[in-house]
Amino acid sequence: MKRENILTGSPWEDKMGYCRAVRIGNIIEVSGTVAIVDGEKVKADDAHAQTLNILERVEKVLEDLNVGMKDVIRTRIFTTDVSTFEAVATAHAAFFKDIKPTTGFYGINQLVAPEYLVEIEFTAVVSE
Repeated sequence: MKRENILTGSPWEDKMGYCRAVRIGNIIEVSGTVAIVDGEKVKADDAHAQTLNILERVEKVLEDLNVGMKDVIRTRIFTTDVSTFEAVATAHAAFFKDIKPTTGFYGINQLVAPEYLVEIEFTAVVSE
């Protein structure tokens, strides 16, 4: 099967040797994705806005592969503050209320930078 790597131009893709997503056949894995914290729309203390930003960005990646959020079968949500569960869950439901992928919500010590509260990984399977 053909492998398709999706790059977004992030400087970390070459530094770390990874890509945003990989598609092989009908399976798509999306790397852990954090928000673009701009200090205005997405703040370092706003887990809801960070989650929405992540979901919007991944939706675009999937669209570039001619698939959609409807194809997501699993999300893995990592947070540095489990008390943000309600805020993260509300944002997650904005995209997945009717799709209902499996998911996990994991409290971890830290992410790559202190302004990130949430990181999400995605698995999608395209019906063919």
